[in-house]
Amino acid sequence: MVDRPPTRGPRPPGRKRPAKKKVPAKKKAEGYIAKAPIRRLMKKEGADLVAAEALDKLIDYLEMKAAETTKQALKISKADKRKRLTATDIRNATR
Repeated sequence: MVDRPPTRGPRPPGRKRPAKKKVPAKKKAEGYIAKAPIRRLMKKEGADLVAAEALDKLIDYLEMKAAETTKQALKISKADKRKRLTATDIRNATR
């Protein structure tokens, strides 16, 4: 027989193992546009291989443009004394 140290029995109730340290994941500011649909759109247009950084840059640009357009459309709707944004407001804001 091999000499082994005595084994400990099962852990008593209420006593937990110490938590493992988790490596914090890289966090990016939460975006509104999902990557998959943009990647599909790019692939449909012929970009078979797209770098993750390129995809992120495009999404950032699209989100920035959407925010600018929304602000401009809000100004238009407020000038017309309305609260609801319409497709016409967006169309006028992008001209």
